[in-house]
Amino acid sequence: MKLIPSFSVDHTRIVPGIFESRVDTLGTETVTTFDVRLKKPNREPSIDPAAMHTMEHLVATYLRNHDEWKDKLIYWGPMGCLTGFYIIVKGHPAASDMYPIILESFRYTSQYEGEVPGATPENCGKSLMHDLPMARWEAEKFVKYLEENAGRNILFEYPKAERLRLDDGQQFFDS
Repeated sequence: MKLIPSFSVDHTRIVPGIFESRVDTLGTETVTTFDVRLKKPNREPSIDPAAMHTMEHLVATYLRNHDEWKDKLIYWGPMGCLTGFYIIVKGHPAASDMYPIILESFRYTSQYEGEVPGATPENCGKSLMHDLPMARWEAEKFVKYLEENAGRNILFEYPKAERLRLDDGQQFFDS
């Protein structure tokens, strides 16, 4: 059986960032799926499921209420490997065009206080599986990473070389 595109990417070389995963045409509409990767797969611990669940609720709620993005968002949800999220949007924006809204969403999540939206038994299929403090911590780490690497191609392009060097010449991957 042929591997699907998301399994065809070399996960040993993926770093955190915002990557175009696929572009599809549905009738006359174009939709783009982005890989919003918070962790290096197989190299860093996955995100705790309860924290991931909370980030899913917070970012989805934020995006679906955002004046500019609420009508462009098709889907926001976690990857099964718990190293990031998928966002599917209408149109075909570049990965770098997604940077401001992703940064804004995770900044919101990192500072969120109060009850997690939709985390009641009536609204959520696993309402007791939430961890706001850990979600905030993970979101804060990702915000810091995005800010520290702003403007670098490493945030927006799946790595293709065996060893990738940052703009300042430092090696990013270990052997």
